[in-house]
Amino acid sequence: MKREEPGSYEDIIHLSHHVSARHTQMPLADRAAQFSPFAALTGYDQAIRETARLTDSFAELDEQQREKLDKQLQILKAQTGNFLHGEPEIGVTYFKPDAAKEGGAYVTVTGKVNRVDEYRRQILFTDGTALPMETLFSMEGELFKDMDS
Repeated sequence: MKREEPGSYEDIIHLSHHVSARHTQMPLADRAAQFSPFAALTGYDQAIRETARLTDSFAELDEQQREKLDKQLQILKAQTGNFLHGEPEIGVTYFKPDAAKEGGAYVTVTGKVNRVDEYRRQILFTDGTALPMETLFSMEGELFKDMDS
């Protein structure tokens, strides 16, 4: 007689698979779900990633930077509707507050200016973008080239 190793299943390995007459077989997809990892703390990984995501804080502009932006806005306002060669293209860096946590990010948008809305305090671009003046950090473009001289 052949000696069986413990845990070798020699006594049952060649038996046919049992199929219940009373219960239908579980679909393969549902069977696989039984063995998927269990997440005890749902959303924990996402919360960790969100906490680790860095944001910048809003930097207050000094007097010189504010004066420069004011002059640039005056130039932009004066040119609104008087664009002989089409709307001017400028690059604007502004502070975009983060929707999920304190702080935000400095974002640069480049586009053609449609107009300056003094009532809503926004710079409106031809593509529909509207930037609040309170969040402006800097502006660059051909329109402002004479300012630096």
